[in-house]
Amino acid sequence: MIRWWIYALQLAELIISSLVHMLYGLYVFSTAVAGDLSQILTERFFKPNANFEVQRHDHNRTNADDLPPIVLVHGIFGFGKGKLGSFSYFAGAEKKAERVLVPDLGSLTSVYDRARELFYYLKGGQVDYGEEHSKAYGHSQFGRIYEQGHYPEWDEDHPIHFVGHSAGAQVVRVLQQMLADKEFKGYENTSEHWVLSITSLSGAFNGTTRTYFDGMQPDDGKTMKPVSLLQLCRIGVIIYDWLDIPWLKAYYNFGFDHFNMSRKKLGLWGLVDCLLGNAGPFVTGDWILPDLTIQGSMEMNSRLQTFPDTFYFSYATKRTRKILGVTLPSGILGIHPLLSIRVLQMSQWRHPPDVPPPYKGYRDEDWQDNDGALNTISMTHPRLPIEHPSRLVVDDSDCLPLQPGIWYYKIIGEADHILFIVNRERAGVQFDLIYDSIFERCRKHVFRRTPPTLPNQALSLHN
Repeated sequence: MIRWWIYALQLAELIISSLVHMLYGLYVFSTAVAGDLSQILTERFFKPNANFEVQRHDHNRTNADDLPPIVLVHGIFGFGKGKLGSFSYFAGAEKKAERVLVPDLGSLTSVYDRARELFYYLKGGQVDYGEEHSKAYGHSQFGRIYEQGHYPEWDEDHPIHFVGHSAGAQVVRVLQQMLADKEFKGYENTSEHWVLSITSLSGAFNGTTRTYFDGMQPDDGKTMKPVSLLQLCRIGVIIYDWLDIPWLKAYYNFGFDHFNMSRKKLGLWGLVDCLLGNAGPFVTGDWILPDLTIQGSMEMNSRLQTFPDTFYFSYATKRTRKILGVTLPSGILGIHPLLSIRVLQMSQWRHPPDVPPPYKGYRDEDWQDNDGALNTISMTHPRLPIEHPSRLVVDDSDCLPLQPGIWYYKIIGEADHILFIVNRERAGVQFDLIYDSIFERCRKHVFRRTPPTLPNQALSLHN
């Protein structure tokens, strides 16, 4: 009888989580459509002064072109400029500084595939996922074509600042390792020096226990539970890609075009084959969720370095607190509805007793502080399977002079995983403090070579 009650509660939780995620997706989509309609009507009936806009642009052009670009890399289910109309994943943060790029990468594709896409987005050309990788995971070797790269001059003398949210931070680390290992065919001169700095905002460095609540099997971190939120997501994504409605995919795309799952290529029986779990990215494991499990992150981290000449910064978010030794959500009303259930579940996480722990020295209590999507321990810096050099930032002035090759991290309390994206009003003044400090540091405090003396300037890692 108790077992049936447990099953009933799990089913109720699945239904509620599915509805909340679906409603939030509809909210984002409808907000984007409403914003575009409003913009179209405004441009039609209230035309802006074109001459004024041109003059303002020309006035700043020379200075902006001299700056290294800052590239904002979105996380899971994210999108870049050009998708969802004028809606911004980073809630308009890209407008706070000059020469900020927001690439659109696969929202559910693997970290590896997204890193390859990011390279060609910047350099230009056709995305090459690599012959060996493509054969191993059963998709086309070549993908989208960028007729013109967004920063074709990118090289060691023209490095880039990267800012990654959630899984986007790990995408940038993988890209830097690819550059160091010269993995891009036709580009033999790449190196880790092409990256000037990496800033992580709620970055997924060491995996998250949320993947197991969502449906990944904790024993291997690769396969899915038969009944779970991820299974519903899988079915929805397959049908969305199979329908292949051009205007809809132009508006939002999960990024699986190189798996050729459209109805024109698969047909009806191909759709059935994918739905039954016999083909597609969810079978081969070449999608984002296996990369976000603790096991998948450890496997990835074993191949990634923290390079001695690159500057690294990290903001770890937290929406929990300890009360009488018990970890609990801190203020339910302040947590986004999309994350409220998961904050509670993750704060009470217990590794299954019948499954070996993922690493030596594992403790449940280390993984209970979280922001509703990632565990706080995972966001500070790469620490599994080998801990990388790091330094907790308490007083900003203690960090000067900045040293490359060290992860400077700060823990931001009362912040859930999406506080600094999508809706800037939720974060209030914190939104401006975070992004202003990131952009200011990129422009004034991080240099490849010894900079000119800048008196009374301090590192900004604002809470």
